[in-house]
Amino acid sequence: MKNLRWLLLPFSLLYGLVVIIRNWCYDAGLLKSHGFGIPVISVGNLDVGGAGKTPMTEYLVRLLKDHYKLATLSRGYGRETRGFFTATANASSREIGDEPAQFKQKFREITVAVCEKRVEGIKRLQKDHKLIILDDAYQHRAVKLSQSILLFDYNRINEPHLLLPAGNLREPFSSRQRADVLVISKCPVELSVDEQARITERIKPLPFQAMFFTSIAYLPLQDIDGHKVNTTIDTNTTVFLLTGIANPNPLLQHIKKYTAHVIHHNYPDHHQFSLKNITKLADEFSAADTQKKVIVTTEKDAQRLVEHELQAIIKTLPILVMPIGVQFLNDSQQQFDLLVTKHVREHTANYRIH
Repeated sequence: MKNLRWLLLPFSLLYGLVVIIRNWCYDAGLLKSHGFGIPVISVGNLDVGGAGKTPMTEYLVRLLKDHYKLATLSRGYGRETRGFFTATANASSREIGDEPAQFKQKFREITVAVCEKRVEGIKRLQKDHKLIILDDAYQHRAVKLSQSILLFDYNRINEPHLLLPAGNLREPFSSRQRADVLVISKCPVELSVDEQARITERIKPLPFQAMFFTSIAYLPLQDIDGHKVNTTIDTNTTVFLLTGIANPNPLLQHIKKYTAHVIHHNYPDHHQFSLKNITKLADEFSAADTQKKVIVTTEKDAQRLVEHELQAIIKTLPILVMPIGVQFLNDSQQQFDLLVTKHVREHTANYRIH
């Protein structure tokens, strides 16, 4: 499949030309970028697929929610609604998308909104909020960001910098120069100083760009309602892993540290689980001849398991959820926190003055 993608290189060149012209039009002022009267922070990446945007967005929410009235704004990928939509406490993934549904479940006190047109969404939110965090909006040039945090998946650092459809980049690698903060995500916890230096040389941050290395922090297992459980995974456990995310491999490798008995039900990113999918999982789980067995899924996938038509089966299954967080390497968490909070504080003060 990878070799076949090289045949698509001419289309990547055409796609890249369109993206370069579009970016140039924004840089030259021919296309308008809208600024706003409150800080707007974006968490994004250059390529398609997961780079850890959701846990980073959640990290920012935890960092800032007790000091500012904030809102998250996403496109709401995979939802069945259109236009601007504000999540209620019981909003489903079909209404707002799986990631916004996850935000609302975890942070009931903040506003979670979705809108394809981010400018329109921000205009609706800015009147009643002091800060907006945009999830996956680095390519949304119509918004003039006050701060942009750009993520790179450590596992893809060495891949060729090819644009879609031959590669995975949504815009040229040089577009990283627009970012204020660069984060290499999903790093091994023991990443060496020499390897960090090599990655830094490959990324080539500009003098004004702060750069951080983070790894995935796997948190204690929960039930599907978000309550902690005492279940542990050991060598005698058979794990049925259910995923519909862009890159499940880090989670798969993490579980394999504890048990070699893993049966992976793997679906595409944002997959809406069907009754057929869950019935197959339930049948295989029931047929497994082992004393200790569990079903594990991600927080994002769990949002798509609470749909009404699945509940009769879901309630009969011991489904556990493995949350993830962000762990900063090199004792750099305080530096990152200060960088973000200083930005928000200064921009909030400046906007008040003007």
